[in-house]
Amino acid sequence: MNYIISGKNIDVTDGLRQAVYDKLGRLEKFFSEDTKAQVTFSVEKERQKIEVTIPMKGHIIRAEQVSDDMYVSIDMVVEIIERQVTRYKKKLLDQNQDASYFQNQFIEEEGDAEDDEIRIIRSKRFAVKPMYPEDACVQMELLGHAFFVFRNAETDEVNVVYKRKGNTYGLIEPEF
Repeated sequence: MNYIISGKNIDVTDGLRQAVYDKLGRLEKFFSEDTKAQVTFSVEKERQKIEVTIPMKGHIIRAEQVSDDMYVSIDMVVEIIERQVTRYKKKLLDQNQDASYFQNQFIEEEGDAEDDEIRIIRSKRFAVKPMYPEDACVQMELLGHAFFVFRNAETDEVNVVYKRKGNTYGLIEPEF
């Protein structure tokens, strides 16, 4: 793998570079040699953040982690990417898609793909009430959820509001 390492509000030390090579090096067993991994370190108010992006044909594997120690963040982001890659492998095998970004040994190996199978264990039905996005945010907060589906009173379309980092909200307005 080829690493592109950069920093925002932080000098990337040799120790951090070496940690990336050591820890993310575990991922090299999954990817071909010419795969690029973009690694970005940043610091915001005592928060140590790492973002790893691995672009592939038609897809992007991406993970970010925040903690008070950059080395802990690196460990956590590697675990997330390993889970994503395993799920993506199963999807590739199920759909016979192009797997040129992965090593043949990884694609051919049998594993615990059954454990990562997506299973819906609960479904709900509810009335989608017309309301304004601001009211939907209030309702979401009252329910203690991270998102809320509602019918927008202005457009009569089904929308979703969701909670973002920093106590902000997002609105999804699908186009059909």
